[in-house]
Amino acid sequence: MDVSLIICSHNRDQQLTLGLASVARIQSDLAWELIVVGSCPTAETTAAISRFFIDHREIRGLHVTEGEGGVSRARNAGVRSSRGVIIAMIDDDCYAAPDLIDRVWEAFADPRIGFVGGRVLLHDPKDYPITIQESEEAEHFKPWSAVPGGIMHGANMAFRREAILGIGGFDEEFGPGARFPGAGEDWDAMARVCATGWAGGYSPRPTVRHHHGRDAAAAAALLVKYHYGSGVVFCKLATSEDKSIRRLFIRHWVRRTLGDIKGGHYLKLVQQFRGALAYRRAKRGTR
Repeated sequence: MDVSLIICSHNRDQQLTLGLASVARIQSDLAWELIVVGSCPTAETTAAISRFFIDHREIRGLHVTEGEGGVSRARNAGVRSSRGVIIAMIDDDCYAAPDLIDRVWEAFADPRIGFVGGRVLLHDPKDYPITIQESEEAEHFKPWSAVPGGIMHGANMAFRREAILGIGGFDEEFGPGARFPGAGEDWDAMARVCATGWAGGYSPRPTVRHHHGRDAAAAAALLVKYHYGSGVVFCKLATSEDKSIRRLFIRHWVRRTLGDIKGGHYLKLVQQFRGALAYRRAKRGTR
């Protein structure tokens, strides 16, 4: 199997149905499969997923149920059930371009590439422009370099199977529905993959359109959660038991903090500090 496309959903039937309709329009000569993970699904969600696979028997597919909550648990369940050399993931409120599979496959032409983030466009112009990445310029990260947060998004990302399995998958304490819901399980995973010797980066060619439905107020609240979550991720990486990861992200965190101080982003720094402190307290409580 060349590519596995994973979509995780926690009972958002309407978004999922629209997202799956875009997947049905994907065209590729590659051997690819679709894995839809229902996270603690209701009967309605289960029925929506089953109905899609019945209506689209031409798509190689698998319906997976994850009984415990959290997007990272769902992602890991999808990875375990997948067979692709490349594992791509999009959110349930995203619409895949018809050439998504081919563009993802091309992004991994270099065998040293372990992770790729794709382009995320705003679907509805009435939605606030957040959780998108519209850049047409590719970015590359060498092996053992610090991957910054915010350049690549979990709404459209992919990993080489060997790379994501090599780090033990996604941190199940991170992401929506988990202990630290604002912490980016996507950023954390890509950072750890790069820190273990894989190259990666952002490619504008694999494209989805994000239909998130947020207004300015919802976007502002989300940013506060993300800033708190970035402190969680920074603290995890900067206190890693792996000395190379620890040194890499202590330096990166210091540089980013100095840049935020210079830019006057004090509220952001306060939220990051709160997140870092919460992570340290949580880890001490589990020892």
